[in-house]
Amino acid sequence: MPTDSADHTDQADLPDLCSAKAVLAVILIAELIAIVLTLASHGPQPGFLLALSTTSLYILWLALVCAAVTCAIRPYLTGMPRLTALLIVFALLQGINVAISEAGWWLNTRLGSGQLTALDHGDFVIRNSLIFAIVSAMALRYLFVAGEWRRNVTLEAKARIRALQARIRPHFLFNSMNTIAALTRSEPARAEEAIEDLADLFRATLAESEHRIALKEELEVARIYQRMEQLRLGERLRVDWQVSDLPMRALIPGLTVQPLLENAIYHGIEPLADGGTVVVRGARTDSGLIELTVTNPVAQRKVPSERRGNQMALDNIRRRFALAFDDSATVTIEQSADRYEVQLRFPEVTG
Repeated sequence: MPTDSADHTDQADLPDLCSAKAVLAVILIAELIAIVLTLASHGPQPGFLLALSTTSLYILWLALVCAAVTCAIRPYLTGMPRLTALLIVFALLQGINVAISEAGWWLNTRLGSGQLTALDHGDFVIRNSLIFAIVSAMALRYLFVAGEWRRNVTLEAKARIRALQARIRPHFLFNSMNTIAALTRSEPARAEEAIEDLADLFRATLAESEHRIALKEELEVARIYQRMEQLRLGERLRVDWQVSDLPMRALIPGLTVQPLLENAIYHGIEPLADGGTVVVRGARTDSGLIELTVTNPVAQRKVPSERRGNQMALDNIRRRFALAFDDSATVTIEQSADRYEVQLRFPEVTG
């Protein structure tokens, strides 16, 4: 295992330039470079816009062709040693630049416009090659660093998922087993159902949850957890499920609702002598997002406090939401002296 890990850290994780977002970024960067080069060579003089359009056309063609080629060869280079892949990409891009420079010079000569350059052929190609070598080296370095950062964020998120999977409190397991043992003589059928629920809960909790699952599956895991706690708390625990309006095929990171319900019961219901009701409410918003809230009563306090158990689960969910939905998902808290509510908002994505 250590050898595999070490080898993986030296493997290339090439940037993905196939997505629409990456293409847009390439176009914007190319246009900025065109503006800078035109300002450096012409300044804001008459004919600036014509020179800018010519330079932009040339640089945009160069940037898009390089992005397309990098996108095409990415599957073949991924997994190679990082330095080898970097050198191959860099050399290939320089070759593309020379070819497009030659094509641009030829086209300018045929048109006889004189707008492309005032340099002779050799100076034009050498100048373009030097500028492109510097810019492409900086771009590749940035993209590789950004890709490495993204990979580290993904690995951290996976590690947090595994930590959450192993996080079911020991007292929950012990209490569940004691409850099942007490039921085996008085209510054997109910004890058998409880064992099946416990097995299903641990199967879902210990399964690989790196990918998003259907909202229906996630709510079912939370309901199983409720049934197990119901055996212990009895009538003190009530859960009001108001989720009929939710799109059950929508995808959500696994182990999202269950930890919120667990914290609502552990920090909200258990300390209350008479128990209380946890409300799980879901609906679509006017902006097309899915809104899911978990609300529980809390024991009277002079000053509401952030509870450590809740914060660990919420931090975990925030990081995984950011990884799954970028900036389009939010996790917010509303609390008062007698009420605690967690609200999740995320886009409706189906498989």
